[in-house]
Amino acid sequence: MKKLACVLALSGAFVSVDALAWGAEGHRAVGAIAEKLIKGSNAEKQVAALLLPGESLESITVWADSAKGGAGYTPPTPEMNAYTAVNPRHNEYHYTDIPFQNEHYHDGAVGTADVDIVQTLKQAIAVLQGKTDPALNPHKLTKRQALLLVAHMTGDIHQPLHVGAAFVGKDGKFVVPKKHEDIDSLNIYDSRGGNSLLLDDDKLTSLSAGLIPGEAKPLPPGAQKWTTRPFHAYWDSTVVDYAMRRISTKTPEQFAQKVIDGKPVVAMNTGDATSWPYQWADDALAASKLAYSDVTPGAIGKQVNRKGETYYTFGLEMGSNYPVPSSALAKTQLIKGGYHLASLLQTIWP
Repeated sequence: MKKLACVLALSGAFVSVDALAWGAEGHRAVGAIAEKLIKGSNAEKQVAALLLPGESLESITVWADSAKGGAGYTPPTPEMNAYTAVNPRHNEYHYTDIPFQNEHYHDGAVGTADVDIVQTLKQAIAVLQGKTDPALNPHKLTKRQALLLVAHMTGDIHQPLHVGAAFVGKDGKFVVPKKHEDIDSLNIYDSRGGNSLLLDDDKLTSLSAGLIPGEAKPLPPGAQKWTTRPFHAYWDSTVVDYAMRRISTKTPEQFAQKVIDGKPVVAMNTGDATSWPYQWADDALAASKLAYSDVTPGAIGKQVNRKGETYYTFGLEMGSNYPVPSSALAKTQLIKGGYHLASLLQTIWP
């Protein structure tokens, strides 16, 4: 397939090290789907009992990102600040870094962590199930906090790049590190969840204009146009915009209603609900193989972040039709996220 060369532009490049899966629109779409699916059920009543006035299942899906102080989100509330104060590694709760070529998530494997998204979801689900063993809840989550994390991270874990990670060898090809120590920025480079893989934004915009119907959303007031777009950001928000435009929807609520009306067939999970994050991670690994197909690392660049730390970036070559299959995959993953969240809540509160 013909390739679109997306060359790294060091001048004006911006890479965010924070992982904000799906962005607000994607998370709200997942929440809106689940909210519609549990309407009239006991799960809806139990969720409502843990919400504050004015909140909804859809609205709380962005709580955990707002707590991080992410750009484009509401400033952290006192409740959020209290949560982050006792959870100093909360940024790490949102993802895991399994080499995307792998088939399964295994505890302790390369890329996993004791606070990663699978472990955190498992803990939050146990709390909502009413389990009181302290060993099952090392983060000491309250039931409300557990719901806030489950609502958000069920979306996160269905974003392919929040599970399947890319590592680049010194030959510029994707590789699979056998142990964590192999990722030394000499022989194997960590792409940081795709944040260090940079697309030429002008070329991406030109390419998508011929493939994706409708108008792209304008930049928020005060926002600067990127010179390069991190591949992670592409999967956070760009493909969500594409997916919504391809079915003529403009809001998460419209998207949710349209996909539900389409009666999608979504495989449900089995076994105890605390095992479901493992199943979701394996599914996301399969999706990440598709996400990383038809893209190739290019030129390497050396940069220094605001903390003075050195890191490496790579230009990325994207297939000339990539926006079409990637947005279709994003739609599928958003639907799965919404249906799985609804199923989880109804399993916990039948």
